[in-house]
Amino acid sequence: MKILILYGTTEGQTRKIAHFMEAILHNAGHQVTIADTTAETPSTNGYYAVLIGSSIHMHKYQSSVKHYIKKHVAHLNQMPSAFFSVSLAAASGLEDEQREVQKITTHFLEQTGWKPLMTSQVAGALKYTEYDYFKRLIMKLISKKEGGATDTSQDYEYTDWDEVTKFVNEFSNKISNKS
Repeated sequence: MKILILYGTTEGQTRKIAHFMEAILHNAGHQVTIADTTAETPSTNGYYAVLIGSSIHMHKYQSSVKHYIKKHVAHLNQMPSAFFSVSLAAASGLEDEQREVQKITTHFLEQTGWKPLMTSQVAGALKYTEYDYFKRLIMKLISKKEGGATDTSQDYEYTDWDEVTKFVNEFSNKISNKS
């Protein structure tokens, strides 16, 4: 099956997750195209299924992802599709954080009119070494409040790769059963 994976990222963790998904689907025998929504993106035409991912920053998803979905929503809603949301909140053990990230996702999907077959909340990464001074300070304070990593001389990856694998395999199984 031809599958399209699109993503929007700020520090690159969503890109890394999208490429990991690409490898899983490719190994399962699918023909996969992957694209960053800030670059030239293919339309959904000619693809059997689509996976779209975006990171959350300041309670919002990437505008390029939102624009792509709104442009192609009619076709997206007629084909098997899935959305993966990448955030540090997904790694949080706090119920309030989990509810908030789910609320952001629900609102985003309502705003765009997209009704994906599946959604997933994926934990992102703290990329201290890539942040400017102000962002590093803010992220350190947030992380400290939640009992997280505060050594800003290194980065911390919270992505649960087993959960990502499970999500992609479940999506692959669902679309294989629909064909």
